[in-house]
Amino acid sequence: MQQIETYRSEIENIQISNPQELEEYRIKFLGTKGIVKNLFGEMKSVPADKKKEFGLVLNDFKLLAETKYETAKESGNGQASSGKNKKAIDDLDLSLPGDNIPVGTRHPINLVRKRIIDIFHRLSFSVEDGPEIEDDWHNFTALNMPENHPARDMQDTFYIDQNPDWLLRTHTSNVQIREMEKGHLPIRIICPGRVYRNETISARAHCFFHQVEGLYIDEHVSFADLKQTLYFFVQELFGKDVKIRFRPSYFPFTEPSAEMDISCLICNGEGCRVCKHTGWVEILGCGMIHPKVLDNCNIDSNKYTGFAFGMGIERIAMLLYQINDLRLFSENDVRFLRQFTSAL
Repeated sequence: MQQIETYRSEIENIQISNPQELEEYRIKFLGTKGIVKNLFGEMKSVPADKKKEFGLVLNDFKLLAETKYETAKESGNGQASSGKNKKAIDDLDLSLPGDNIPVGTRHPINLVRKRIIDIFHRLSFSVEDGPEIEDDWHNFTALNMPENHPARDMQDTFYIDQNPDWLLRTHTSNVQIREMEKGHLPIRIICPGRVYRNETISARAHCFFHQVEGLYIDEHVSFADLKQTLYFFVQELFGKDVKIRFRPSYFPFTEPSAEMDISCLICNGEGCRVCKHTGWVEILGCGMIHPKVLDNCNIDSNKYTGFAFGMGIERIAMLLYQINDLRLFSENDVRFLRQFTSAL
């Protein structure tokens, strides 16, 4: 106890005027082999009935030592100051222009996503969003894919272990179902967002990617309306010279269904590795809403019709920027991202 009082007096009387003295003080009192740590090590030698009293005194001493250090540090006594630094500050010309700061760029996926949204905004489509963790009803069953339906095998799904009825959405169609359930007709929306599928990562596939899906429901909507909408979209995005074709296809939530191809932008339709030497590249799937999907959402399928379409943003971006590896979009390589300095 007498030793602690001696150290206390030393701390109260010590003067710290420069960084070197501050560091010497820290090592002596607060270092790993300092006085405070050594005194705490003496607790094992204190009689049991005196440990509480000694502990209180020791804690007060530790607080005093730390407070002295922090006070000296905050007062500036622990900061180096020299005539050279002061001269450099005095010579600083504040009227000179500042250093150039590198300007960030938009991610190519965001650039393409914004361009797609802008085109459909001109057709009066509004943007809707929904949850990425979804239940089975909104992701599968309401879309005419009941349990054990073979169409479920087309999508490798990430299920939530704690509850197999919940999953990471495999498409943004869940947003369409949620909008239809609200019952506010007519509906004219697009649903951009991230989706997830349990696929092997390669140059042409990834376990997550981005989609834009569209939905239009009203009275007397026809397949001709769908085709004209997509014709306008493709020509606005890829140019007036691009060739377009529709092919019959199958989706459980649309009938009839189709896939839309455009002439390959890389080889101009002459045939290359990207288009598999066909001259055509598939960019989206589409079709008329299946009546059963409308009924599942309490929409009168005898009165209302509609169409839907969906596309992968990565595939559109790869065509526009002639990128041949899907993984580049998610690797965050600054050398790659710096190429996209402006909007399309």
